[in-house]
Amino acid sequence: MHVVHLRRGKVAHEGVGIAFYFRALNAAISEVPTAETELPAIFHARTADFQDVSVQVTVTYRFDEPGVTARRLNFAIDPYTGQWLSDPLEKVAARITELGQQYAVEHIAASGLVELLSRGIPTVRKAMVDGLAQDPRLAETSIVVIGVRVVSIRPVADLEKALETPLREQVQQDADKATYERRATAVERERTIAENELQSKIELAKREELLVKQEGANAQKRATEAAAVKKVETTARAESTRMLGIATADAEAARLAAFADADPTLLLAMAAQGLAQNLPPIGTLNLTPDVISQALSRLGSTPAPSAAGAAASGEAPKEPKPQQG
Repeated sequence: MHVVHLRRGKVAHEGVGIAFYFRALNAAISEVPTAETELPAIFHARTADFQDVSVQVTVTYRFDEPGVTARRLNFAIDPYTGQWLSDPLEKVAARITELGQQYAVEHIAASGLVELLSRGIPTVRKAMVDGLAQDPRLAETSIVVIGVRVVSIRPVADLEKALETPLREQVQQDADKATYERRATAVERERTIAENELQSKIELAKREELLVKQEGANAQKRATEAAAVKKVETTARAESTRMLGIATADAEAARLAAFADADPTLLLAMAAQGLAQNLPPIGTLNLTPDVISQALSRLGSTPAPSAAGAAASGEAPKEPKPQQG
């Protein structure tokens, strides 16, 4: 506190935090705070489009020359209790609030509601700071405004709700748009994944088709080569069989040619001999009288070779051997 001690109308002591003796009967003492003081205030104003708004501000001030302030305002205290005889700070607050409200209202009255709500806080603060700094009523009491903070500018509740509705709708639309875009992105990614999977399947199917074609070509080639080999083998076997047949035929022809001029009886005997060689083993042979008779009769009816034929062949005619019964 800045203390001012008046005695008989003259300054006896003055200073910050000083100590002195005084007589209560002839002393007048004032105490002026030297620290900065913050003053919150709320007031109403009307915009250029006739809309009511409430303005909440905080003003920071101090007393530049407390002695001057003590002479201009009543900061006197009771010397027995040390309390102010009046409430000087309330008077100072009322004066600062009224002056600040005057400058703010003048500025707000020249602005529209939408403009004021969107860009009005810094302009209102500047108007109050400039006005209070140049006000002579504050200067003569040595009150210095250090700063002004405009906390909020708000319209009435119904109007505020109406103004918030489009913004809320816009925010909701933006949120819905973001949701839709996120879903669309997810769908697009799923589609891309599905297309990649489909392309992979198509590529695998193409490779499988190529593999099947290659396997078919290989099988066809193997079959062709096997058929060629088989044809060569068959041709060789056929040629071998043909040559064997020719050789067999030639041998048979030579054999038949050898027996061309042979005696039929001899041929019959040889045939019987060959037949006997190829017959299965005979364990028991039963000859009936009829069979023996027929055989003997056939042997007896065989003509003997003529002497002329024998002579022509250069062989002497052989005498027939006596037959044995």
